[in-house]
Amino acid sequence: MYQRGRDWTGGVACAVALALVGWALQGPGAAWAAAEGGHEGGLISLDRSLIVQVVNFVILLVILQRLLYKPFLAKMQERTGAIQKSLEEAQAARAEAARQQEENEARLRAAYAEAAAIRAQALKEAAEEHKRLVDAARAESHRLIDGARAQMEADVRRARDELRREVAELATAVAEKLVRKSLRDEDHRRLLAEAIARVGD
Repeated sequence: MYQRGRDWTGGVACAVALALVGWALQGPGAAWAAAEGGHEGGLISLDRSLIVQVVNFVILLVILQRLLYKPFLAKMQERTGAIQKSLEEAQAARAEAARQQEENEARLRAAYAEAAAIRAQALKEAAEEHKRLVDAARAESHRLIDGARAQMEADVRRARDELRREVAELATAVAEKLVRKSLRDEDHRRLLAEAIARVGD
């Protein structure tokens, strides 16, 4: 229906244009001359030449419509279709770009989440490793302290045994000296004091 309206409007426009062109070519005097030569009552005389001109005009109008207006209209429709297709393609490309952007944002959020999880796991592992190293160092220090204490106790026991042995030897030597010679009480006391002094040193 819309196409017919456009065809009819185009035909009328062509007719009006051709009528104006014909009137301009013949001049306004031709109409007045026809009126004066034929019927005095009207501007246009209805003779054979006018009918031939009308038929020629209609034929020219049909030819122009078929040769010029319809191809022009088809070309315009083709151009409109191409523009519509370009707009649809642009809209599809815009939708695809929006979808790609959403996918990229989702991937970026996933990458941030994964990086945060990796960082948290690394911090957890570092804390566990630090605790393990501290526990190992504490255990090693306890072992060294226990070893040093045991060594010290062994040294103390060895020193005490050595001291007992030296005291015993000293007492034996003093007893031998007392036995070999008769000693007075003062010599006895003096030898015991010397023995005790040597033990103290």
